[in-house]
Amino acid sequence: MYKIGFDAKRAFTNFTGLGNYSRFTISSLSHLFNYNEYFLYTPKYRDHPLQEFARAANITIRKPEGLLKVSSSLWRSYGMAGQMNRDHIELFHGLNGELPFCNIESAKVVTIHDLIFLRYPNYYNAFQRFICTEKAKFAINNADKIIAVSRQTADDITHFFGTDPSKIEIIYQGCDPQFYKPADKAQIERAKSLYSLPKRFIISVGKIEERKNTESVVKALSYLPKDLYLYCFGKWTPYADKVMATAEREGVKDRVRMVHDADFSILPALYSLAESLVYVSHFEGFGAPVLEGITYGIPVITSSTSSMPEVGGDSAIYANPSSAKEIADSIEMVLSSPTLKRSMIERGFIHAKEFRNDKITERLFDLYTKTISKHKEKDGTKKSS
Repeated sequence: MYKIGFDAKRAFTNFTGLGNYSRFTISSLSHLFNYNEYFLYTPKYRDHPLQEFARAANITIRKPEGLLKVSSSLWRSYGMAGQMNRDHIELFHGLNGELPFCNIESAKVVTIHDLIFLRYPNYYNAFQRFICTEKAKFAINNADKIIAVSRQTADDITHFFGTDPSKIEIIYQGCDPQFYKPADKAQIERAKSLYSLPKRFIISVGKIEERKNTESVVKALSYLPKDLYLYCFGKWTPYADKVMATAEREGVKDRVRMVHDADFSILPALYSLAESLVYVSHFEGFGAPVLEGITYGIPVITSSTSSMPEVGGDSAIYANPSSAKEIADSIEMVLSSPTLKRSMIERGFIHAKEFRNDKITERLFDLYTKTISKHKEKDGTKKSS
């Protein structure tokens, strides 16, 4: 039995991509390897339907105490390590690219999702780039093992930080179990009612920001049948205003719907009703919506760049994210061919098996055990010398 700790901040405060990864990792491990103890270190905790995983008997939640309640950032950088050492943690996993800036006695693993702030610095201001770079550099240099969520991310770590590839392990993300089974009738009716869904629509999922490239999908809509709508589900940013201005200029504003506070649990019902999922981001470290789409069984049109071909395999259609016409042609192919649509769905089910939660969790725990063993061996050598 091991004592394993996690930086669980985003598991409790982020209800999209990084939060989903954290919740998936913790809940899968606590279920499949339930003989271990799991400690979740978080500056905040509040009840939410997505927090059900944290009620497991083998999970303990740790929050700041005393004066450290005043500054969550100070606690995460320094105070959290003292708590971990008192808990006798044997391995700590920084789930989202960070490790505390202080001495942790346990073995250390960090997951790096992407290095977009270095590859596409124009998406960040100077302060954001500095902070992200320093956090990543510290975590990469101080971790015993680095998990990259894709080959793309692994290559970027080596390229930007000169990291020895042997220190990096590629372990893909999984997806929420809700995508493993069809939405029931009640869920579908609720989705229809909530969003006044038309007969035909395509769906885009993800934060409405420039990198996600929603604007190109809006431009593509102008080439497509006038009864086809676009529904965008994702967190609002100022870029959403630019998207809607483009929709108005292209004459498709009345066919574009922005939903900024959608319930994550309703996505399977939306996938059941949509013609296709269109996710043409300029760059992703992984691209979780692509995996969710092929796992659930919806045709996926995505970018021919970065990690998307890795995740979509031979089941998706790939388009140049900068070409609205190419995106439109890809969507039209799906709309006009039931045979192609059926084939994409079938190939998606096969490819998605490589990302099943049990496979990923077994690989992750195997990495944990090897890392703990090596750390103890190294620590024993130090003490005996």
